[in-house]
Amino acid sequence: MISRKIKGIFAAGYIIAVLFATDAVFAQQAKDSLYHFTSSGNPVIRHKYTADPAAMVEGDTLWLFTGHDYAGGQNGYKMKDWCVFSTTDMQHWAEYPTPLKITDFKWDKTGDAYAAQAIKRNGKYYWYISTNGSGIGVAVADRPQGPYHDAIGKPLLTNADCFASTHYWTCIDPTVMIDKTGQAWLFWGNGVCYYAKLKNNMIEIDGKVGKIDFPGFKFEEAPWIHEYKGKYYLSYASGLPEKTAYAMADRPEGPYRYKGILNELAGNCGTNHQAIVAFKGKWYFIYHNGGIERDGGSFSRSVCIDRLYYNRDGSMKRVVMTSEGVKPAK
Repeated sequence: MISRKIKGIFAAGYIIAVLFATDAVFAQQAKDSLYHFTSSGNPVIRHKYTADPAAMVEGDTLWLFTGHDYAGGQNGYKMKDWCVFSTTDMQHWAEYPTPLKITDFKWDKTGDAYAAQAIKRNGKYYWYISTNGSGIGVAVADRPQGPYHDAIGKPLLTNADCFASTHYWTCIDPTVMIDKTGQAWLFWGNGVCYYAKLKNNMIEIDGKVGKIDFPGFKFEEAPWIHEYKGKYYLSYASGLPEKTAYAMADRPEGPYRYKGILNELAGNCGTNHQAIVAFKGKWYFIYHNGGIERDGGSFSRSVCIDRLYYNRDGSMKRVVMTSEGVKPAK
C-alpha cells in the first residue's frame, strides 16, 4: 500500500502536470487563435449566428466570409462585425479571429455591418462591405483571414451613386467578380440592381454606374455574379419574403435573360442571400436561413450549404435545401 505522503506527492505532481498541460493548451490557443469545428449538416455553423455568405476558393481551400447576427431570438438586425472561416473538405472548418468590424470604417454613421464579399487581386485581398445607409466601403489585407483595414478612408459608393433609388438603404449588398478578360465588376443594390467597373487597383470605380433591367426582373437585393462555361449568371433575392432567382447573359453588364427561381423561401427567414462557387470539381450553393433551434429566425440567421447542378443547356437546376448538407469534398 502506498503511504499518504507518497500519495500526496503523486497528487501534487499530477496537479502540476495538469496545470502545465492546461497552460500549454492556452498558449497554443493564444498562438493560433483558431476555433476548429466539424460540420454535421445544415446549418453549417452552429456556435454563432451567421448571415449573408460569400465564398472564395484559393488552391485547396474554400474561404467563407459572413455577416454576424449577434444573438438568437432578435426582433431586428444587430450586426457589428464580419467573420471568416475556411475548409479544405467542406466538413472540417476553422474560424479566425474577428477580421473586420464596422467601427473600422470611421466614416460610417449607422453602426450596422451588412452584407459583404471578398476577392483576391494583385496579391491582396479586397473585401467590399455595406452599411445601413452610409454606403459601400472596401477593406484590404495581405491574407484572406485578415486582419483587414479600410483601404480608402471613405465610402467607395454612396446613395448619390444610386441614381434610380430614393430610399436610404439602397446602397448595400456588393458582389464582385473578375471576368474572363481581366476586368473587375461590382454589382450592388436594394430595389434596383446597379453595376460598375472597378479600376485595376480595386479601390476606384472606373466609368459610370449602370443599372440592370430586363423582362421578369423582380429584384429585391443580394446580387451575386459568377461565370460558367463562358456565360454570366446573375442571381439575386426576389420578392419579400425572398426567393432566389437568376438570369443569364453573354457579358457581365448584360443584356440578361430571366431564367426563373433558383431557391425557394428559406423557411422561417424572410431574407435569402446566396453565394455560388465551384470547389474541387463540384458546384455549391451557400445561403442562410433561420435554422438553428430554437432561436433562429429572420434576424438570427445561419449559413447553410447544398449542392448546385447545371442542366445541359447551361441553366441551373433548382436548389434542393437539405438538413443533411453536403458530403465531404475529396
